[in-house]
Amino acid sequence: MAVNIEIKDECIVAFISGEIDHHNAGEIRNEIDTAVSCSEIKNLVLDFGAVTFMDSSGIGLVMGRYKFIKQFDGELFLSNLPNHIKKVMQLAGMDKIAHIQ
Repeated sequence: MAVNIEIKDECIVAFISGEIDHHNAGEIRNEIDTAVSCSEIKNLVLDFGAVTFMDSSGIGLVMGRYKFIKQFDGELFLSNLPNHIKKVMQLAGMDKIAHIQ
């Protein structure tokens, strides 16, 4: 499984592991969206601590989860970003739509 979902401190936390690419981004998206839809908690944390590779599908994943969580008046947080992924997120402007921790 590429994502493990937990509830912590009034947030849904999605611990993503391995690679984020076009082969598995849809599965990750579905798991996260199902957890958000089934919960009254609307703040979402995407934890990238165990991500080993990310292509542009990772940017799409973040952008889509931002749009999805905003429907519920929630906030999006990105945490434990490895330096190379953090740089890509910032260059793509994700720091303007999500809180980077």
